[in-house]
Amino acid sequence: MEPLSWTGAIGAFLNPILLISIACLALSLIIQFVMSFFVAELTLQSNADGTLAQRGGIHSGIERVTKVAFMMVLLAAIFYLLLGVLMPYGKAGIIGAISKRLLPVWIGLILTFALSIKFKRKLGLYGKLFDSTVGMIGFGLVMFWVFIAFFAGGFDMLITHDPLAQISGLKNKVPGVVLPEGTAGDWPHYLLGGDNLARDIFSRVIKGSVIVIAIAPLATLFAFMVGITLGLPAGYFGGKLDTVLSFLANLILAFPVILLFYLLVTPEIVATGIPSFMAAFLFIFPIVFFAVLLNSRYYTQPSKRTPMLIVVLGVLGWLYLSLISQAGTAFNFMPAALDGFDINHGILVVFVSVVFVNSPTVFRIVRGLVLDLHTRDYVAAAQTRGEGSWYIMLWEILPNARGPLIVDFCLRIGYTTILLGTLGFFGLGLPPESPDWGSTINEGRKLLLIVAHPALPPAIALLSLVLGLNLLADGLREESLKD
Repeated sequence: MEPLSWTGAIGAFLNPILLISIACLALSLIIQFVMSFFVAELTLQSNADGTLAQRGGIHSGIERVTKVAFMMVLLAAIFYLLLGVLMPYGKAGIIGAISKRLLPVWIGLILTFALSIKFKRKLGLYGKLFDSTVGMIGFGLVMFWVFIAFFAGGFDMLITHDPLAQISGLKNKVPGVVLPEGTAGDWPHYLLGGDNLARDIFSRVIKGSVIVIAIAPLATLFAFMVGITLGLPAGYFGGKLDTVLSFLANLILAFPVILLFYLLVTPEIVATGIPSFMAAFLFIFPIVFFAVLLNSRYYTQPSKRTPMLIVVLGVLGWLYLSLISQAGTAFNFMPAALDGFDINHGILVVFVSVVFVNSPTVFRIVRGLVLDLHTRDYVAAAQTRGEGSWYIMLWEILPNARGPLIVDFCLRIGYTTILLGTLGFFGLGLPPESPDWGSTINEGRKLLLIVAHPALPPAIALLSLVLGLNLLADGLREESLKD
């Protein structure tokens, strides 16, 4: 078995095309940037027949070259991936082998985009996202990592080796290195090389996505539950309630975020049991939110309200008790037969810290939106109908604030992803052997000047996910403004 090159046999004809396209794209972008200082600003003008006037000359030609070069780069990348799936293992190099391994992800992305575009006019704001090029690119990047985490975590697919297994002789080896003879495993190569402990970098990056995708969105959702539940009444009622809650939120926000995270996940603080008590307090807010939501909506229909509340609160209560009841903590009270799941204590501490740090910011955003919206005509109309305060807050004001909140939700997941990477980089909170991206970057940066490949894949993964979330937020903001 021979080591793999990056592109294998397909590189002979695709590599020159890709390099020429990248060079043309870079050169055209530089020329456009320089010419922007000398070309008059483009304004919308109409021709005599009513059509829009187009800018001609060299500037228009450079724009066309840029578009063609970008399309060539995109087509070359698609051909790399497509041929990698179709050709036998090893013939298309490392890129082809990775593409073949990620085949379920490509199928998931194609089906998601095809169905979403087909039914986009029936899908509300989500469907309108596919009218925005920026939003579609961001959505594609985010769903790429979501599908990777789904197949790697839920079905134990995609990884090629045990992320924690060490194979002698593969320490800091370059991408495409062949495994020693007699080594067990279906995959004969380390596709992205070995790290400083001779572990497979590709498998660690794939497995690390499960940690990020599991913690960041869910913890952000919990933070929104806390912020919305407290921010709605603070902005709607005002008075002493608003003063007290705003003071507490400002008190927490006065601490630098990284310092607050550092304090919450240090072993000394964890040993006091403070994170467990924080979890017991913060995780009850989703129960309160859904209880008030359903009760306010079906208050006049007790025959429908009561069964719904029993089912929803029963399920949420069981999840709450299972979540806070963890072995080795002050809240280990659930019988094994009833305890639905146990979470690694380090991950739980990080989760609680994310919720605690993000909740005050969400509270302030929700409070500000309510202060603006509670004077609108539809609120006065609901008050005239005799609707209750919580009905007005949850069913009149909150839906009209969904645009800014959805955008902030996407951005906040990105911030949380960066914070998780920072904690992993410093070895805080998560288990030491965790394959999270921050820990992998930290281990790879120790020899960065000698071998760069261990630190680059997790860094690129972190960058692409955060970039996708930012682009997705931009697309959602653009479409929500059209509502």
